[in-house]
Amino acid sequence: MSTLQERYVVDAQGSRMAVILSLDQYERLMEDLHDLASWLNTERKSPSALKR
Repeated sequence: MSTLQERYVVDAQGSRMAVILSLDQYERLMEDLHDLASWLNTERKSPSALKR
């Protein structure tokens, strides 16, 4: 995954309130999250996960 080029929305005091990502970055991030969730679900169901 490439480095994210995020921008922030800040309030009047300068506190970060939100992150702005390009649509491409967002889609890649969501794909990575989905892949990670699928892997984790598989690991939790595998018998070897119970031996840890």
